[in-house]
Amino acid sequence: MTLKTTTHLNFRGDARAALAFYQSVFGGDQRLFTYRDAGNLQHPAEADQLMWGQVVTDDGFRIMAYDVPVDRSYAPGEIPFFVSVSASAADEITRYWDKLVQGATIVQPLAPAFWAPLSGMLKDRFGITWVLDVEVAYAPA
Repeated sequence: MTLKTTTHLNFRGDARAALAFYQSVFGGDQRLFTYRDAGNLQHPAEADQLMWGQVVTDDGFRIMAYDVPVDRSYAPGEIPFFVSVSASAADEITRYWDKLVQGATIVQPLAPAFWAPLSGMLKDRFGITWVLDVEVAYAPA
């Protein structure tokens, strides 16, 4: 089993530009997935905004970003990041979830998602937002 933590940055409409900038700084490859790609389009103006994106380098640098949907509260600097935890096995993610969820507010229950066998989001008792999922191989469109 493997475990990775990644800083997951939150934007409103600037995630693609931010990831392009970080790629220009650190190198590596961009992986981008829009709300349209996900079939999760709630507002037409958000079609090309990022539901998920990341920059990954061969030397281990990894950063994720997304555009907060308009139906969720967002102000720059307010909840500017999540901690994303990815593991290779469902039992491992479930074990971490079961401990983090104590005293937490569940934002998205731990359940199967179209991008991962298990994925969930919670805000822990200290106010930190965590995204946990089972990592799968990236398949560019």
